[in-house]
Amino acid sequence: MVDSFVQSKLRDNKVTLFVKGSCPYCKNAIALLKEFNFLPGCLEVVDITGMDDIQDYFQKTTGQRTVPRVFIGTKCIGGFSDLQKMEQQLPMMLRQIGALV
Repeated sequence: MVDSFVQSKLRDNKVTLFVKGSCPYCKNAIALLKEFNFLPGCLEVVDITGMDDIQDYFQKTTGQRTVPRVFIGTKCIGGFSDLQKMEQQLPMMLRQIGALV
């Protein structure tokens, strides 16, 4: 059930963030990504507040259960600090998956 929920949110041409509403790192990740001009439907923020089973699933599949979990296409790139580290490469990566206008 958890696997199918997570997989249903991921697409090759989309960026998906799994967040919790009260998390400052999640808010920072959203703000960083909203600087880009995404095509409609190519940036999705999924609030998983209270869904510990999803965080347990991320622990098994990505090695970490912290939020945000950032997926570029179907690949988890990590959390906010990982997103920050690759900020210079993001425009190219987002164009490669076809997520930008």
